[in-house]
Amino acid sequence: MRADCHGADGQLRAAFEDYRAPPHVEEGHQESRNELLRGGLVPVASGMARHAGQSAIRIKNRYAALHAARLQPGESVELPDAPFQHLFIPRGAVTLEGSGALAQGDAVRFTATGGQKVTASEPAEILLREMHATLAEG
Repeated sequence: MRADCHGADGQLRAAFEDYRAPPHVEEGHQESRNELLRGGLVPVASGMARHAGQSAIRIKNRYAALHAARLQPGESVELPDAPFQHLFIPRGAVTLEGSGALAQGDAVRFTATGGQKVTASEPAEILLREMHATLAEG
C-alpha cells in the first residue's frame, strides 16, 4: 500500500506502508482522494471496525490502520492504545511525550503502548501505523 502526502507548499512527500492481510483474507484495493483535516489524527486507511465510514481507504486487514495528522506549532494529538505502532515524521518537527524531539525523517516503533502526546514544535505532518495483531495472528 502506498500513502502519498502533499505538503501545504504542494510538494509531494511519499511514505510507504505495507499492510499484508492474514493468509485466509483475500486482499483488496480501493482508492479515494480525501483532504487531510488539519489538527487531528485522521484514519487514512483502515480495516478496523471502529473506523468504518471514516477512513479514505478501506483495507482488508481488520487489525491495521494508517493515521495522518497535520499539526501547527503547539497542537497535539494523542496516540491510540495498540500492541504495535510505528510513528513517522515526513515533515516538520514534533516532541513525543516521554521521549523528546523528533525531526523530519525520524521514526519510532512502539510495542504495547499508547496515550502519548505528539506536539508540533513547528508546522508538521505525522503518519502513524497502528497494528493490533502480528503477521502470524489473524
